[in-house]
Parts: sequence; structure tokens; C-alpha cells
Amino acid sequence: MKKTLLFLFCLILTSALFASAAGEDTGYTFATNANWPPLEYVDENGEIVGFEIDLIKAMSEISGVPMDYVNTSWDTIFAGLANGQYDAIASGVTVTEERKQTIDFSTTIYQVTQSILTKKENSGLSTVESLFGKTVGVQMGTTGHFAMEEYPEITIKAYEDIALAIEDMINGNCDAVVCDSVIASDYVLANESYKDLLTVTGTASDTIEDIAIAVEKGNTELLDIINSSIETMRQNGQLDELYAKWNLI
Repeated sequence: MKKTLLFLFCLILTSALFASAAGEDTGYTFATNANWPPLEYVDENGEIVGFEIDLIKAMSEISGVPMDYVNTSWDTIFAGLANGQYDAIASGVTVTEERKQTIDFSTTIYQVTQSILTKKENSGLSTVESLFGKTVGVQMGTTGHFAMEEYPEITIKAYEDIALAIEDMINGNCDAVVCDSVIASDYVLANESYKDLLTVTGTASDTIEDIAIAVEKGNTELLDIINSSIETMRQNGQLDELYAKWNLI
């Protein structure tokens, strides 16, 4: 009886250790809010695609570490990282001093400014001052939102995603939209539905923002994998190839 119990105990212990070791090799999950073309978005086939999606795939191939991604809402994306729902965020995240207090960032993968996007008939709205007394759409919780909050003269309409803000502007419910320059350019230059309707008129901030991948504070293991993979891509030209593929100029 004792031998049987000992055998069962050893079997359970071995299984637990094996499961633990297997868990260590399951890889990492990246969260993304797939409403930001060309960084990440859902294409006509229902697939999540974009620059940062390709970046995740390339980093996985270079490092040999499994990496996948999930689509989630922007308003809960940082809370999900803190709660361990995923390991990292690849979703056009701007590096800010406030965010550095609670999360760690990879090396910079891209840089943006905040652009003013309007319908072509409102192209005179090209400066922050020209937006005074106007209604401006933003995606809530983004740096475009934060930039507009500095001006009490501007009425802000905050949306769950930037596409809703742009559609509402087209429908006449706001005068302009402020968002990352790469997003604004994509809607004007690459989107057949909007390029004849919209124009990028100017910048809403002089600040150049660094875009990076966010990881949980203190997760140096994953951060090292990400940074070394990005550096390899810089050296071998893969990063430039992705910039060209997604028109990130």
C-alpha cells in the first residue's frame, strides 16, 4: 500500500513538473487593438494584419520563441497586461513618462506625430489654434486625446476606436480628427473609401512620439527577446522591408 502511494505521489509530482516545463515553452501572447491601419487592422478576409503583426511573426521566427496575438479593446488593454491576460502589447503604443511608471518598453520601432485629419472642404483647419471653437474627434485614452485635453477652447468627442471618429466626422458630427500621423496618412493615401474625401492638414503637436512594444514591468526575459530580435531586423534589413511593405515613411 505504501509503495503504491509512493508511486502515485511520484507520478503526480513528475506530471506537475512536466506541465510546468511545458508551460515555460508555450511562448508569449501579444495584445493588439486592430483598429489602427497600417499598424494593425482586420482585413476584408477577417484576418488581423499590419506592420506590428508582421513584426511579431518575424520576432518569433528570429528568436525561435512561439508568439501569437489577440485582438482586444483599447480601453482595457493596459489593465489586461497588468492582470496577466497577455504578455505584451503591440498596438501603436506611445512611450510616455507616465506609462513608464507601470510598464517597460522595447526599443523604438517607429515614430509619429499627431496629425489633424479633416474633410477636404475643411482644409483650413490646419493648426491647433484653428481648432478653437470646433469639435474634434479622438480615440479615448490615446496621445491624440491627451494632446487635445490641453486646450479648453476645443470641444473633444472621444470614441472607442479611431474609425468611429472618422466616420462621425464624415457624417458632420465633428469638424476634425486628431490621431497618429501614420494612421491619418493611411486613411488619406491608402484607403480607397476615404482618399477623395479626407486630407491631412497639419500637426496638432510638435512632439515626436516613440512607438514601442509594451511589456509587464520587470519582464526582462521577454524584453531582451524583443529587443534582440528587433536589432537583428535592423541589421539584416527586415525592418526596412516591413516599413516599405506598409508604407511607413
